[in-house]
Amino acid sequence: MVKTVVIDARGHMLGRLASIVAKQILAGHHIVLVRCEEINISGGLVRQKMKYERFLRKRMNTNPTRGPFHFRAPSRIFWRTVRGMVPHKTKRGDSALERLKCFEGVPTPYDRVKRMVVPDALKALRLQHGHRFCRLGDLASAVGWKHGETIKDLENKRKAKSLKFYEAKKKLALLRAKAVAQVEAGKA
Repeated sequence: MVKTVVIDARGHMLGRLASIVAKQILAGHHIVLVRCEEINISGGLVRQKMKYERFLRKRMNTNPTRGPFHFRAPSRIFWRTVRGMVPHKTKRGDSALERLKCFEGVPTPYDRVKRMVVPDALKALRLQHGHRFCRLGDLASAVGWKHGETIKDLENKRKAKSLKFYEAKKKLALLRAKAVAQVEAGKA
């Protein structure tokens, strides 16, 4: 079984996270990114939306269905950013991209797994205070992604469920500590 690194993308800068992920998948690591809608981009939403709309105008003149494909979902936007940093037309780059999975929200198998952060790409450490930024989910919704509200509802359900689990875990840890203390007192 291959060890998979699960990264929680919330609060990371898009380009910095993409470059680190690109390097890791080329090195042979399997990486899963969750909560792609929470990735940050430097620059305000209006500016980013204008840039994306310029990108949307780029298409094949004679047959746009062949043309550059403009993904609207945050996970696919991130995936395409990584693809630009990988030699994807070679066998090595293609197999590297197969080792990357991106998701909005935290889907079922990964909600019970320890999620990592990448300190070199965190907004709190990389973007200067007071500089404008926007969420990738907001940009995606502005350019045609239709599932933002659904993901928000699913995330709220998941957070409530994980809070319930955490409270039960804390209770068990407290009971265990009491039991260990009683055993230690009994031995003395």
